[in-house]
Amino acid sequence: MKIRYLTAALALTGLLAACDQQMPASKDSDKTSGAASAAPVDTSAVVATVNGSPITANMLDRYQQQRQGRMPGANQNRKALLEELISLELASQDGVRQGVDKQPDVYAQIEQQRRAVIASAAFQHQMEQNPITDEELKALYDEKAQAGNEYKARHILVKSKEEAEKLIAELDKGADFAELARQHSTGPSGKNGGDLGWFAPQSMVKPFAEAVTSMEKGSYTKEPVQTQFGWHIIKLEDTRGTNPPPYEQVKPQLEMMVRNQRVQNYIQSLRQQADISIDESAFPAPAESDAHAGHDHAMEQPVAEPAAEAPATPAAEDSAQQ
Repeated sequence: MKIRYLTAALALTGLLAACDQQMPASKDSDKTSGAASAAPVDTSAVVATVNGSPITANMLDRYQQQRQGRMPGANQNRKALLEELISLELASQDGVRQGVDKQPDVYAQIEQQRRAVIASAAFQHQMEQNPITDEELKALYDEKAQAGNEYKARHILVKSKEEAEKLIAELDKGADFAELARQHSTGPSGKNGGDLGWFAPQSMVKPFAEAVTSMEKGSYTKEPVQTQFGWHIIKLEDTRGTNPPPYEQVKPQLEMMVRNQRVQNYIQSLRQQADISIDESAFPAPAESDAHAGHDHAMEQPVAEPAAEAPATPAAEDSAQQ
């Protein structure tokens, strides 16, 4: 057996993690699970045997699918894939012979793989029983994809209302907005004259968005606007209408949204019917000093409040860094 087959197989499966999904369970492992002992018989053609253990066409097909998923574009020659499976089976048999499958960490990995595969199959079964319909996706599209406006603005961010009011007074006397931003703004956009570029209002924190959408093009705020980042003076430079992308273009994203929601609903329904207990003593509360440290860090780097699913914009990035 050429060593390259074993090397390729191990690289693909992550040190035999996938091998347990491909090879027949050993007699010892059958004893650890009632589900394993009741497993259906694989009636597909036997394409190879290794020390009496069969490798079937179904196993080879499944391995080929996994290989394609993990290594797109890699060699898909079935004879070479079979050689990899033979190498995996040999290593697996030797591992069982040496008792490595009884080691606690290895056994835990096998059980985790088993849980993950069964859980994935259970959700797939739910989706097959209740498939996503085109009508469902179009209704979501009509709800989410609406025409709106984008705004192009500058802002000056300072720490106090008094400082902001002084700068507004300078603007009233004819001072250049971009120059004041370069001199006084504490935000990252200050070096660019406070330029935030084009952004959708939902990508900004609420007080900022409300101020921008109520302004006339070319005007600046006569009263400072307060957000969790400080005090803003905003100048609206331009507006433009936007149209939602075509349905077919965003259909894959819509389908993913529905699938994710189905997962949440499915798990929530299972939790409501389950008897779950958690040993809270296994998760001690953080020390008071640690809690304060986390709070201080959060105060230094407050998080912006973009709307869900809104794309990142220069404006959002600017706010997030305040």
